[in-house]
Amino acid sequence: MVNSLPDFILCSKGSNLHGYWNNPTGAFKGTFLVDNGIYHIKGTPWEVTYNFVLLLSRMWASANFLLVTAMITEILIAENCPQICTCDSIKHQVICSNRNLTKVPVNIPQITKKLALQDNKITVIPLGTFLSIPYLTHLNLQRCTIKSIEEGAFRGLGQLVYLNLASNNIVFIYQESLDGLSSLRQLILENNQIEEIKPGAFGQLGFLSLLNLAKNSLVYLPDMVFQGLQMIKWINLSYNSLNVFANEAFGGLPTLRNLSLHHNELQFFPTEALSRLSGINRLDLGHNPITYIDEEAIEMTNLKQLYLDNMALQEVSDRAFVRSPLLHTLNLHNNQLLVLQPLVEMVHLKKINLTGNPMLCTCHMRPLKEWADKAKIHIDIVCPGPPAFKGKHLESLQAKDMKCKHQTLEEELLPTIISRKPEEGTVKCPKECTCLLDYQHGKCDNKNLLHIPKGFPSNTQLLDLQHNEFHSIPNGSFIGLKNLTSLHLQNCKIKVLQPGAFWDLRTLIYLYLSNNDISSIDADIFRDTTQLAYLFLDHNKFTQMPKDAFRYLPNLFAFHLQHNSIHQLSDNAVAGMKQLRCLYLTGNHITYLSPKALKQAKMLEKLHLDENFLQEIPTKALRGLPILDELKLSKNPIKYIGNGAFLPIARSLQHLYLDNMGLEQVSFGAFTGLGPNIKSLYLEKNRMYNLPNLHGFTALEIINLNDIPFSCDCRLLPLRKWLDNLNLRVGATCGSPPNLYRQKVKLVTIFQSCPGWNIQKAKQAI
Repeated sequence: MVNSLPDFILCSKGSNLHGYWNNPTGAFKGTFLVDNGIYHIKGTPWEVTYNFVLLLSRMWASANFLLVTAMITEILIAENCPQICTCDSIKHQVICSNRNLTKVPVNIPQITKKLALQDNKITVIPLGTFLSIPYLTHLNLQRCTIKSIEEGAFRGLGQLVYLNLASNNIVFIYQESLDGLSSLRQLILENNQIEEIKPGAFGQLGFLSLLNLAKNSLVYLPDMVFQGLQMIKWINLSYNSLNVFANEAFGGLPTLRNLSLHHNELQFFPTEALSRLSGINRLDLGHNPITYIDEEAIEMTNLKQLYLDNMALQEVSDRAFVRSPLLHTLNLHNNQLLVLQPLVEMVHLKKINLTGNPMLCTCHMRPLKEWADKAKIHIDIVCPGPPAFKGKHLESLQAKDMKCKHQTLEEELLPTIISRKPEEGTVKCPKECTCLLDYQHGKCDNKNLLHIPKGFPSNTQLLDLQHNEFHSIPNGSFIGLKNLTSLHLQNCKIKVLQPGAFWDLRTLIYLYLSNNDISSIDADIFRDTTQLAYLFLDHNKFTQMPKDAFRYLPNLFAFHLQHNSIHQLSDNAVAGMKQLRCLYLTGNHITYLSPKALKQAKMLEKLHLDENFLQEIPTKALRGLPILDELKLSKNPIKYIGNGAFLPIARSLQHLYLDNMGLEQVSFGAFTGLGPNIKSLYLEKNRMYNLPNLHGFTALEIINLNDIPFSCDCRLLPLRKWLDNLNLRVGATCGSPPNLYRQKVKLVTIFQSCPGWNIQKAKQAI
């Protein structure tokens, strides 16, 4: 039967080598002469070639040998390259991206090392898909609408080191989905819909160093979910919905150095679970709704950098970090801290970021200042007050000058109200609740309560009543709590706030009413809460801005009204809120802003109007906002931006969000006045073909031009010239002509034939 196989013959005669196929298809045997000996090999063309090269490598290192092996490789790749793909025999790379493929091609050259399959329509990866290409080291399957990875889909890829499955529709990672990837170093699963990871899913990934699970739908991490990751260095779990970890969720990860958990829904610091991470150096927990950090909460012996920024922190224990003795950098940026006590036993701490907290540089901050000076710790904060210190860095002040109004020096040195304990014999607490005496906290969350409990200690400062079923807050519900600074009433099914509900709360600073059923409020509801600085009414049922309800809130700093059903902002919509800095209206039904809607908010710095129904830039409403530095208009159906749209805020604006709008045209003068101050500009996922001149944008740190169908012709030359001088990643690609589709604007050569191109090159040469 052997004689019936087609022959593959390679001959050596002197210094010459000869080879041919009788029939280069199907299975065959190879025959060649070496040193008067005849060698026979049978199998596929790849097997014959591989064994032939291996044998000759042991016998010759001549130029002839290298030439022959190169010739054989070229012939085999040419014979086997799928017509719909592009094959590079030198780099052993095959590119089949953006070809509308519904499955992985079956005739990919066996010696391929890099395979690009992104931007196709491959919904399922079946068992054994890649068995015929065992030498693969890099595989890209981004944006392929993949929903399912069958168990054993990647078997045979024992040499793969990089696998990118980002931006698909994967929901589950099964136990054997990743079998066969024993050499994998980087696994990218970002931006899927992953809800669950089955135990043992990572069991064969012993060499993995990077696991990216950001932007998924994870809510819970079970015990030992990452078991098997013996060499892991970084796990990215940011932008999920995580709120609970099993105690052993991070067990068995001694090599982990970096853990990203920012932008999740953690309400309490997961001390027990994270204490398993003895080797971690950096932990990022920013953008989680955690309100306080308890004593000894952070227990990671090698932790050096801790990010707790953009949370809801109101208190941090002075002993919170004693079990993390190597902590070097602590970021508490953009929280709600009124004061921070000197931190105990932190001999390695060198830097604390407190910017964005409402901390007055008075006697209450004096202990922190004295401690920082003595320990040589850099504290980054600009004093928002008192008037004598406003705008000054804390480090530039002398501790002895930090006094409180109407207080003597002796009184300044007494413990402040934040740290004071109740006197003996006065301790009391409702039976349904827990009162943390050291922190003046009352906790009654998740108790299925129908009525507001009575009998809290009079010095209570934080009262947590969220996740109950009050339905209504009666008049006088909090009488006697004159020291209360923070009140949590989220997720309580509240429909009615009766007049006088917050009577006697004259020191209240934070009021959380998110995720209720409130549709209107009484005009006098906030009569007693004149010190209120943070008001959360997001995720309720408002259809219009409550009229006259905010006239008693002159100190309001941040107002959250996102995800209601508000249709418009009428004249004087924010009347009374003279100190308002941040207004969040994301996810409403707003179609119109009156020119006088924001007239009284002259201190406004952030305005979020994204995910509404605006059809034009509300230019007139932006007048009178002299220090606005952030404007979000993303996901509004704005098709056209006219000249001078941002002129009223051009001198102050630093961050502008215009993404995901279906924007079709930006006029030549749309960005007039903008430029020198703009640090970030988001324009991704729109429909325009060109952009106006951006040469004035000299301070940019971020610009996103992804998913814009730019017309790559000479009209786009100014943008191309600008990109050539920009040292930022922008993501700009061509939408037309068809032969340049999805190619990077910065790399295509079509502009070289445009008038003005040579002038540009001449200037660069000079």
